[in-house]
Amino acid sequence: MSPLEDRIDYKFRNSLLLAEALTHPSLGHETQQYHFDNQRLEFLGDAVLQLVMTEYHFQNIRAAPEGQLTKLRSRLVSREALKTHALGLDLGRYLMMGRGEEASGGRARTSTLADAFEALVGAIYLDGDLATARKFILAQAKDELAQIAEEPVDINPKGQLQELLQSISPVSPTYETISQSGPEHERTFVVQVMWGGIVLGKGSGRSKKQAETAAALEALELQGWKK
Repeated sequence: MSPLEDRIDYKFRNSLLLAEALTHPSLGHETQQYHFDNQRLEFLGDAVLQLVMTEYHFQNIRAAPEGQLTKLRSRLVSREALKTHALGLDLGRYLMMGRGEEASGGRARTSTLADAFEALVGAIYLDGDLATARKFILAQAKDELAQIAEEPVDINPKGQLQELLQSISPVSPTYETISQSGPEHERTFVVQVMWGGIVLGKGSGRSKKQAETAAALEALELQGWKK
């Protein structure tokens, strides 16, 4: 198992947990030896993933309302997202499964890979703790999280705000950086969006673009142009 442990940057103290996470139910069905499979760990891992992603979005995307946070979380824990993480780890290669399942393409099946990734998360949580599982999950999702930080919703909030305001007046909203703080590598920007002399919203972020997006999101939520 050491090559996989190298890939995930985690060394199991209890190697049986890793073996359980990598055992597909088809192996027991085929051999009639129902010792263990990864379904219970998959159940646990799903809950840990939901918690970690909920916590991350709550702490890092402060301007988004509940509905958008739920949508973002769903995108990051979807079957396709988890399959992508599993493929990045070459997880299918390490799975133990029945010959029939393997012959039918089980090692590349979306549901199989997504379930195995959830089971792996559950195993890391049990072998380590929540902090260890959180570190692993966020490391695997870092590219998606970086993309969300720049554009946290499927729509373009700045574009949507401009379209709404220009249906009222030809004047476009403007964005003004009102403060920046922190060291160079961890700078935080605060931006406000103005329209017709009115401050419609404020937002903060690790880049001006992220802060502008947060400001546009708040403006869309508050709808100050109607007051």
